[in-house]
Amino acid sequence: MAYNILLVDDSSIIRKMLTKTLGLSGVPVKAVFEAENGQQALEVLDKTWIDVIFLDINMPVMNGIEFMHALRDHPEFIATPVIVISTEGSRVRKAELADMDVKAYLRKPVSPEQIADAVQTVLNVGR
Repeated sequence: MAYNILLVDDSSIIRKMLTKTLGLSGVPVKAVFEAENGQQALEVLDKTWIDVIFLDINMPVMNGIEFMHALRDHPEFIATPVIVISTEGSRVRKAELADMDVKAYLRKPVSPEQIADAVQTVLNVGR
């Protein structure tokens, strides 16, 4: 089964690097969708089925924390797996995100192996 992936990061360079890293990870990808902030991500979710969201925290318009609150307020998206990829790594932030059912937290930069392991974990599938 191939997956629809949503990359939410305000940096187009990071989104391109994540797309390339996903390609190297061995994760079967059907399509990659991109959003520059949480608001754009919600618009993508309204139009497209997404299997996994990769989310940055610090973004303009709607940051990752605001996005998570909005995402979890939608009954249809409450179970959508989210993997945070951020330079921020405070315990307080990680605990806050864990309370919002973030399935994995990776520190930038990430390797293809980290991406593959995180997707395997959040979707409960083997490689």
